[in-house]
Amino acid sequence: MIKGKPLVAWVAERIARETPEYPLWFAVDDERLGAPLAERGFQTLMTSPTHVSGTDRIAEANRTIRAEQVINVQADEPLVSQGQIRLLVRLIGGTTPMATLAAPLRRAADFENPNQVKVVMRNDGRALFFSRSRIPYPRDLGPAIDDGWVAANPCYKHLGLYAYHADLLERFAKLPPGQLEQIEKLEQLRVLENGYDIMVGLTEDPTIGVDTLEDAQKFERSLK
Repeated sequence: MIKGKPLVAWVAERIARETPEYPLWFAVDDERLGAPLAERGFQTLMTSPTHVSGTDRIAEANRTIRAEQVINVQADEPLVSQGQIRLLVRLIGGTTPMATLAAPLRRAADFENPNQVKVVMRNDGRALFFSRSRIPYPRDLGPAIDDGWVAANPCYKHLGLYAYHADLLERFAKLPPGQLEQIEKLEQLRVLENGYDIMVGLTEDPTIGVDTLEDAQKFERSLK
């Protein structure tokens, strides 16, 4: 609860306000998520509670929705912006079957934080790897890094926003969880492990992914 309203409701209302032109569905696996959304007029789809990732859940939901392209905003992204969603729409309009977003890291503490997922990219913007570890690792500096080094180098935080072609979703759902995916607990690694590209767009829009109680408190403070 954030200021008396469930976090998922903050996210739903934000998306509806930022990009009202897109049809909006919520794939949930528990009535405690579905009820506060339904009572606010949002469309929900009940999905299996056994999915190992959000992308598996989205794949099931899209068998009902039948969209050719899907934008996935996870329910812990209450500051998602119009610019971020529209950037994903542009990225998934090409031939790359999946897209996501990243933002530059500025602080060494965030670079060290395993709850802040990092991503490194090829020169053409396609993802090379995602990790909870700090990547790229500054071999010559070792642990002695500071905010200035992080801000001056290609250190990017991955955001919990995705776009997919429908056929990639179906292929993903039929693949077993990858070894790297299971080690890092990052579903997007299943895509890379099986040879599919992920295009990464960069955004400077402020964001707070609410993964911990401290994140929730940070979001609540931002509302003031």
